[in-house]
Amino acid sequence: MTGAERQAFGVYVHWPFCLSKCPYCDFNSHVRQTAIDEARFAAAFAREIATTAERVSGREVSSIFLGGGTPSLMAPATVGAVLEAIGKHWRVGSDVEVTLEANPTSVEATRFAGYRAAGVNRVSLGVQALDDASLKALGRLHTAREALDAVAIARRSFARYSFDLIYARPGQTPEKWADELERAIAEAAEHLSLYQLTVEEGTPFFGLHAAGKLETPDEATARTLYDVTQAICARHGLPGYEISNHARPGAECRHNLLYWRGEEYAGIGPGAHGRLDIDGIRHATATERRPESWLMRVEANGHGVVTDDCLNSEERADEFLLMGLRLAEGIDPKRYAQLAGRPLDPARVALLREEGAITVDADGRLRVTQAGFPVLDAVVADLAA
Repeated sequence: MTGAERQAFGVYVHWPFCLSKCPYCDFNSHVRQTAIDEARFAAAFAREIATTAERVSGREVSSIFLGGGTPSLMAPATVGAVLEAIGKHWRVGSDVEVTLEANPTSVEATRFAGYRAAGVNRVSLGVQALDDASLKALGRLHTAREALDAVAIARRSFARYSFDLIYARPGQTPEKWADELERAIAEAAEHLSLYQLTVEEGTPFFGLHAAGKLETPDEATARTLYDVTQAICARHGLPGYEISNHARPGAECRHNLLYWRGEEYAGIGPGAHGRLDIDGIRHATATERRPESWLMRVEANGHGVVTDDCLNSEERADEFLLMGLRLAEGIDPKRYAQLAGRPLDPARVALLREEGAITVDADGRLRVTQAGFPVLDAVVADLAA
């Protein structure tokens, strides 16, 4: 890893509002029946940015990610105000990556042009599926045609764009998924995020699954779907650089790489998480999740932080391992040893190599194999033990 990568610093800004709550979603997103006071939220974002910058001054921002929720429900002026506040309190790199998440239902050409004028240079679209029956089952408000129209608008408006799809959906076969993925790649320029459907506790899908009313693919089918995904994307020049993300070489999402490489980032907005290095100590921060409560906290105290934990060496090393092994590039075990104060257990490394779950390069870099990725959690737990 280069010195420049080690100095990377990102800012994540969370817009917590959506038009509706998808039944599979466990993100911090909220539906409101009345208009959102964007000016008040923009002022609160700016205040929390200022307070955070006081704690970690002198950084140069290499990436900004506006996530949610549905950030494309924000007016371009609100996005512009947030980006202006970031630029006021930190240096911003000349080649900064500024990503905004958008849903196809909230896309239209004038708004995209407004985001671009405000400083956004990359958009990520929540397409999720390319057939209307699946979109309806997933609780999405757009049609496949609207989604493809949104992708076309993104293509005209931004040099860089990406979109998401969810697979391993109920009733989905490897053949159907292969056809859908081929169609998606034909629309993709440089990047796709492809997530296996997971049934998360606390979501409507969890209750339906527990009641036997939602049947997801079994483990063997899910594994086949994963293998199909890797093979088709690689064939089209979009290899997996992370367990769920595919890109043409050089087009990886820099902000997400920052997370997976264990770099430093500020979390701004309701329910945002951050990792800040203060006086040589890594702080894990989290803000109040409820939007209105976060707003009142920021207006009263200058920030909405409710958790600020100092990670010890073992915790930091475990996090580095957990995140870094998601990447095709893997990790440098020497960095793990520096963080943990001890090396990885050579016997465990040797056993996992024998089992074909990991490889170790000539320079010592440790990577999870394609066979190991579907059981990544077990590999990480074994190495961390």
